[in-house]
Amino acid sequence: MNTKTLDQIKNDYYGQVGTPERDRLERELEALRIGFKIRSAREKKEMTQAELAHRIDKKRTFISKIENDGENITLKTLYDVVERGLGGKLKIEVVV
Repeated sequence: MNTKTLDQIKNDYYGQVGTPERDRLERELEALRIGFKIRSAREKKEMTQAELAHRIDKKRTFISKIENDGENITLKTLYDVVERGLGGKLKIEVVV
């Protein structure tokens, strides 16, 4: 049996890190991770999407969109959701 790591599979299907297709995939995966983390934090606080939306003056559908696809969220909105809405702290890391 030929077992491959996730990185090897991504290399085979999307190319090496640094290629346009691979970079696009990695950005999409990171957006999904952000949405998942927001949903997890909201559920941990036993809060509905509607309750979170109310706290930041948005619609429930907006929260749903962020949780399912955080790709086009602005930094201001991300701070609002995490800090005002969830009462957490947002940390952003830049790696070069």
